[in-house]
Amino acid sequence: MKIVHPLVSVVDDDESVRESLPDLLTAFGFRAEAFSSAEEFLGSASVDKTRCLILDVAMPGMTGPDLQRELTRRGQPVPIIFITALKDETVRPHLLKRGAVECLFKPFSDAALQKALNSALHIDG
Repeated sequence: MKIVHPLVSVVDDDESVRESLPDLLTAFGFRAEAFSSAEEFLGSASVDKTRCLILDVAMPGMTGPDLQRELTRRGQPVPIIFITALKDETVRPHLLKRGAVECLFKPFSDAALQKALNSALHIDG
């Protein structure tokens, strides 16, 4: 029987995040794809295959919350883990209230990300 690894997509305008996070996700046992913008993600074939989205809050053009609204509007809700460099404590409760699984402040630990992914994908551990 073939083991299917869930696809986790990363959407972040920060190139260092797009380069490092997929390696970590692969080490966690996921397939990973990275996109530099919400628009790039929406235009990809990965939208329908993504089981969890790691999404930057503040990006040029369409922001993370904008993408969350667009996916909901399209009837394509996907578990979202927001990541942000903004040190604004009011952001997290707002995003969680709007349905995000988690909101992690950069830099975050591998353990914090793995815990959020397990929660998003309903994996025990």
